[in-house]
Amino acid sequence: MDQDRERSGGNCCSCCLSFIFTAGLTSLFLWLSLRANKPKCSIQNFYVPALNKTLNSRDNTTLNFMVRCDNPNKDQGIYYDDVHLTISNTNNTTIANYTVPKFYQGHKKKAKKPGQVLPLNNQTVLRAVLPNGSAVFRMDLKTQVRFKIIFWKTKRERIEVGADVEVNGNGTKAQKKGIKMKKSDSSSFSRSSFPICVLMNLLVFFAIR
Repeated sequence: MDQDRERSGGNCCSCCLSFIFTAGLTSLFLWLSLRANKPKCSIQNFYVPALNKTLNSRDNTTLNFMVRCDNPNKDQGIYYDDVHLTISNTNNTTIANYTVPKFYQGHKKKAKKPGQVLPLNNQTVLRAVLPNGSAVFRMDLKTQVRFKIIFWKTKRERIEVGADVEVNGNGTKAQKKGIKMKKSDSSSFSRSSFPICVLMNLLVFFAIR
């Protein structure tokens, strides 16, 4: 009788461990197949009429730009919160702020977001000019995104990227191609907690064995 109970308890324990192990592997496969990649952001256009020497209109310090966000995921859509853009000079003095309203981006889609804003102080724009006649600005982007995976949304993930923009004597972006905005040191992009759960399950399985 006691032996039967021991066998029954052993079988039950074995079934539980087998279930935990199978669930862990399933979670791992799901995470590998459904994990989302962060959006890729770039500066496509940047134009400051005040720095266009052919116009001679130093009073028109309007900042004109276009930011593009690419969704690299073929199976996940992206919900963006308000996208906050900050333009500053080489001395880290804020020149202007601009907000792109929240939006949704489909699978493998590209979203072009143009903007036009007046500087907080006209002189900060003119002081960005270098001795060689060009100018350098800094554009930083901050937002939070959620990924749409099948029928549910993930938790919010913070995105903080930025890039320097050189402006030539025509007041336009010197680099013809789009400028990739890279992750700032303070930014973070956490992944799903699936791998942690899997590792814990595996540790428990092998420890008890």
